[in-house]
Amino acid sequence: MNENHPNFLNLSLSTQSPPPPHHQTTVTARPSRQRRPTRRPMNHNIGPDRPITIPPPYPWATAQRATAHTLHYMQSKGINTISGAVQCKRCKRRFDVEYDLQNKFSEVAVFFMKKKYDMHQRAPPEWMNPSLPDCRFCGQKKCGKPVRPEKKKDINWVFLFVGQMIGCCKLAELRYFCKHTGYHRTGAKDRVLYLTYLEICRQLDPNGTYEL
Repeated sequence: MNENHPNFLNLSLSTQSPPPPHHQTTVTARPSRQRRPTRRPMNHNIGPDRPITIPPPYPWATAQRATAHTLHYMQSKGINTISGAVQCKRCKRRFDVEYDLQNKFSEVAVFFMKKKYDMHQRAPPEWMNPSLPDCRFCGQKKCGKPVRPEKKKDINWVFLFVGQMIGCCKLAELRYFCKHTGYHRTGAKDRVLYLTYLEICRQLDPNGTYEL
């Protein structure tokens, strides 16, 4: 037993009388912190014919599936904007949308920190039903839906995150993300969508306190 530990009890005999009851110290237990969602060990269960790493599909993505570089890394490389392709649901034309990385990340992170106790590990309506960009060609409001790549490994997760459009993904795509980042991928869409936002917050800002 470690005698230097603050909770170690001194059991040595003493000739002095015990102090009066009103001098006794009362020790109260601290309330336990709520546990954060934990990841399972990464087993890279991607099949024997597929490599563990992939060519990074974007400058802000790593060679690991569904994994982004940190904000610090991206800023050191001069990556200050995140872009992605969207398609107008009305005129069907495609165009690129750019977001300021730091400003949009802060917007999502602040929203998460303010709402985390109210979300109960479920994505809020703002994330389940994203507000889409306006079409720059026909002028239709809130109709620019993110273009879905053919392969899940090419999903532009950081773009969807800063644009708060991850809710446009299908449930299978969200479960793919959770699979490759070590989270349990079962549950309803609002559950895995919440975990996706939580994990990308942690990837971009590993020193942040993104807990429940």
